[in-house]
Amino acid sequence: MPGVTGDHYFSTAPGTAARPREVEFTVAGRDYALTSAGGVFSADRLDPGTAVLLRKADLPAPDAVGPLLDLGCGYGPIACVLAASAPTATVWAVDVNERARALAAANARRVDAADRVRVAAPDDVPAEVTFAQLWSNPPIRIGKEGLHELLRRWLPRLAPDGVAWLVIARHLGGDSLHRWLVEQGWQVERRASQKGFRVLRVTR
Repeated sequence: MPGVTGDHYFSTAPGTAARPREVEFTVAGRDYALTSAGGVFSADRLDPGTAVLLRKADLPAPDAVGPLLDLGCGYGPIACVLAASAPTATVWAVDVNERARALAAANARRVDAADRVRVAAPDDVPAEVTFAQLWSNPPIRIGKEGLHELLRRWLPRLAPDGVAWLVIARHLGGDSLHRWLVEQGWQVERRASQKGFRVLRVTR
């Protein structure tokens, strides 16, 4: 995988040298400059799928209170955008990668949202927390079964009127995942198809 040597972005403790770098991007007219590092997902740029997701999905309203979830947060671009879009919302940034979590926490401070962004390993999110929105560019490279297990674990934690926004590359199974989600009983709308990515809106 580009930018990953010797381990994967979904490793718990990546052994790749960190070599911090800055990633700049713009979403909804706001400029972001976040710190990234080796051993995390798309370390050198805003991932194209994440860019499509943030451009085509419905960002939370300014008065949204959440909780909102960035599942597989990496260095935190989605979590930071959610926190900036909804300045009173609580945002959970969840990742197995400890380096990614440290970066996400640092980037939350950079966007003045450290008091509202709760960075956590998956097992550290309290079981009673349900989410008004779930956002994810899920780790396709963990394989189909791993991806299905991930979504079976987290989608049921949506609030009854909650919504999940997912982005999947078409050539990596975006359409088959759409079908699988429908088979699991979810309502799925393909909100956008751009640059080879599917943006899916998932509800109960």
